[in-house]
Amino acid sequence: MGTSQKKIRVAIVGLGFGAEFIPIWQKHPDAELVAICQRTRGKLDAIGDAFGVTRRYTDYAELLRDRDIDVVHINSPIPDHAAQSIAALEAGKHVACTVPMATNLEDLRRIVELSERKKLRYMMMETVVYSREFLYVQERHRRGDLGRLQFLRASHQQEMAGWPGYWEGLPPMHYATHCVGPILALAQKDAGYVSCFGSGRIDEKLIPRYGSPFAVETCHIKLRDSDLAAEVTRSLFDTARQYRESFDVYGSKQSFEWAQIEHEDPVVHTGETPRRVKVPDYAHLLPEPIRRYTTKGVYDAEENVHLSFQQGSGHGGSHPHLAHAFAQAMIEGRDPFPNARQSANWTGVGILAHESAMAGGARKDLPEWTLSR
Repeated sequence: MGTSQKKIRVAIVGLGFGAEFIPIWQKHPDAELVAICQRTRGKLDAIGDAFGVTRRYTDYAELLRDRDIDVVHINSPIPDHAAQSIAALEAGKHVACTVPMATNLEDLRRIVELSERKKLRYMMMETVVYSREFLYVQERHRRGDLGRLQFLRASHQQEMAGWPGYWEGLPPMHYATHCVGPILALAQKDAGYVSCFGSGRIDEKLIPRYGSPFAVETCHIKLRDSDLAAEVTRSLFDTARQYRESFDVYGSKQSFEWAQIEHEDPVVHTGETPRRVKVPDYAHLLPEPIRRYTTKGVYDAEENVHLSFQQGSGHGGSHPHLAHAFAQAMIEGRDPFPNARQSANWTGVGILAHESAMAGGARKDLPEWTLSR
């Protein structure tokens, strides 16, 4: 797409979580929602009718033949992300894809290669790096409040019992971008290498699907061209903990620690003095028509209620920021953040961390094609 085109033309694939983005794309001043895609015709038509989207596909290959579509925004189940991203790039479409980018290194490499060779934009839509918490800490860091960064830590703990079958027994680090992304994004560095240990054991019935026995995986990351290291922890099954996607940042002047319990305020330490802080919303960074989606669900009292929209302002109000970041990159003719290499680096950390855990903590280097140029 050239920069002379007034609006980017978007198709959304997958209408569970993906339906959250329908009104955001419809109301974004630089975008046009052209089509939606869902395997189940009944669900496709119900959501299409609710939002007035007339172009509807149950066949993804047919959607990719539609010349009116510039961007495919993929929100399908994890096992489909890589294949659908690769097919879209091969068809000449730009790609925005929910996390993770893929679950093996070869698929990561293929997406990076296609994006760069065909000069197509790819963005992994990592929510945490556009959350209000991240934007708050990033703002403090940029103005020097934190001083010199000394260490970063993040955790994502979530009980996945009862979720769709492909989640059962998933290696914790295969879904690690929510905690890897913010620490690498804040430091503005690539991961260079990792070492990870598995701990505990999940229910025996869950192990055969992926051959992964660990209840918890905890990984140390050495940041490339930096004196910084970071630690991330993931759990998915048989580990008692309230849901949390979190990151902590330790600086020479100030440190930020995520709240231990949901709905509490985070803590900023100045020297040895702690204080709780209110994290502001960052809707003012967005075009006015989509600002409301940082704090409200896409459905409200004026619209029809649908189960897939109950998350509302979940993910730290990041949904409109993600769409806006990708739209800006397209309109300005530049890479989005994270681009294909950065997305592969963040995702590759988790893939290699699990390999390290299965090998007793062995060092695993991130491939050259995941490193920034």
